[in-house]
Amino acid sequence: MNYSRTNSGSLVTTPPLFNQSHFDIVLRRQRSRKEGMPKFTAVPSRFLNLTNDFEFAGWGSISHLILTPQDIDQGEVELNLFREQQVLGQFTASALAANDILGGVFYTLPSVVAVAGVYSPLSLFVAALTLFLWRPVMEEMASALPISGAPYTYLLNVSTKSVALLGAALLLLDFSATAVVSAATAASYLAGEVSLPFPVYIGAALVFVLFTFVSLSGLRESARVATGILAMHGVVMIMLIVASVIAWGRGGMAQLSSNWSLGHVGLSPAVIARQVFNGICLGMLGLTGFECAPAYTSKMKKNCYPKVLRNLHLPALFLTSIMMLLVVALLPLDVVENGNNILSLLAQKVAGRWLRIMVVVDAVVVLCAGVLTGILSACELLIKLSCDRVLPRVFLATVPATGAPYVTVVSFIAFSALIYAGTGANLIVVSQMFTMVWLAVMALFPISLILLRFSRPRLPRASQCSLIVVVGAISVTVTIAAGNVAIDPIIAGWFALYLVILLVLFYMSQNKVTILRWIYWAYDQLPWLHRLQLTKGWGDGLTQRMRSLRRREVCLLAKTDEINNLFNMILYVRHNEETSCLKIVHFHSGDCGFLVLDEAFPEITVDLMFIEGQFDPKNLAALAHHLKIPRSLMFMSSPGPNFLYPVAELGTRIISI
Repeated sequence: MNYSRTNSGSLVTTPPLFNQSHFDIVLRRQRSRKEGMPKFTAVPSRFLNLTNDFEFAGWGSISHLILTPQDIDQGEVELNLFREQQVLGQFTASALAANDILGGVFYTLPSVVAVAGVYSPLSLFVAALTLFLWRPVMEEMASALPISGAPYTYLLNVSTKSVALLGAALLLLDFSATAVVSAATAASYLAGEVSLPFPVYIGAALVFVLFTFVSLSGLRESARVATGILAMHGVVMIMLIVASVIAWGRGGMAQLSSNWSLGHVGLSPAVIARQVFNGICLGMLGLTGFECAPAYTSKMKKNCYPKVLRNLHLPALFLTSIMMLLVVALLPLDVVENGNNILSLLAQKVAGRWLRIMVVVDAVVVLCAGVLTGILSACELLIKLSCDRVLPRVFLATVPATGAPYVTVVSFIAFSALIYAGTGANLIVVSQMFTMVWLAVMALFPISLILLRFSRPRLPRASQCSLIVVVGAISVTVTIAAGNVAIDPIIAGWFALYLVILLVLFYMSQNKVTILRWIYWAYDQLPWLHRLQLTKGWGDGLTQRMRSLRRREVCLLAKTDEINNLFNMILYVRHNEETSCLKIVHFHSGDCGFLVLDEAFPEITVDLMFIEGQFDPKNLAALAHHLKIPRSLMFMSSPGPNFLYPVAELGTRIISI
């Protein structure tokens, strides 16, 4: 300890400096050890017949690094590239997700009218009102963590990797359901207009095949293309609304009165309330796409995100409910309840064949854009999981000519086809499951916010919503989800089945070393396998594979040498990353008491690196380039309100308070 005198003459102790924070006992043990001996000697092995030397990761080291001009230049290039990606304004950013939300009018109306009847417009309007709960929650999360890939990346920064993988599984299900519902609905609309020589599910499969080749060709959905599709969709919908209003004015209230009489005759208030509630539950399907906006937050201009959420919400609030009201006012109720292409029937009634054709073309184009959106969003997620070492690096493989990630595209299409085939190519079942998946994904936003406030309270943020709003969003999610299960309990089974499949796959991929260690243990328990010519080399092969998997490095960015903080951060790495190579990086001069940490974790090599320079995004990117470690695998504690740089520019993972 250091001692100093105050003005009154009394002695006070001050914390030790970096170069004074060694532990004498640890130092003596370190100096007296034999080179190459393990850090542990008294811990028994779980393996009776085979060696456990692979558990020892090696001794750590201390090094000093001066970043080269080439590294700094590369860091500046990467930082500029990140900043140049922030080009989306409120309208172009809105267009990317708006096609999904406003395209939902084609597949939402049949499901809602089947359970809510003449009360469908009210149900759809109330369902859209619930987004007022989510908007402030999502705005606060994005102001604290303005990073793309949410809510998976939110959970990754405020919780453990296992919890984040639950979010990733739900997101992947959401993207898959988006693609399946869009493809099946597009094929259904075509089948309703022309006589197809094959069933609807074959048409959906052909859409999948078509957009597999489109995705592999390198054609990516851009904001400009999305804006063009959205503009076309808006024009067609306005034409349909105007023509319907004119036809309603000419025809009067006779059809609406007839439908109203048929729709509620003999129904008690309790039954009517139940119909409205069921319509709200299924009406959430028309809001799908709202969860896509946080996926590209980092590419939006500053202070643009709240406006994007507003632009997505307000059209969704009125379009589906107005369309449903016009349908009920102009079409017979039995036609509405038995029809699939409701909007094309409405177009035929109010304007004739020409508008019906326009509506069908618009439906096919918008829904196919939804398929492409699902594929590309899933590819981004799978690539992110591969970079985070959840999935194998083979998912990063690309087509040389186009740069398209063909493994991710084919894997996602195969998974989507499995979902569609598993439900018997039933569009209603997939749509209802889609609602459940969407609700689960939306529930992750308020849950992430609660975890953020509890575990990362120091993160600066521009806005803060009331806790009542957060609890209200979770309560609405639980209520609506329970309502969907009550409508059809089988939906919960489908939802749970595919979620469990994904979680098992993610768990196995995230815990490869653990699984190999269990196999090694089983091999150890069968000594007769060690003597067979065919199997005697299995032990060496397993240990080499485990060493290879654990040799991939990660970084801890340390501001101080407080052992308790460093210890907790290393525990996080131990529980969440399959690695035995850890570098503690400090951007100041001095020494550190890291030796006790190297002693405490025999299965991890703890290296200490001192970097001359300021801790900023440019130097961090330069360090990542020098060490060949992606910034997503560099971990740090939560920055405080006075931190000078945006979290998104750092690109690191926040793992402690």
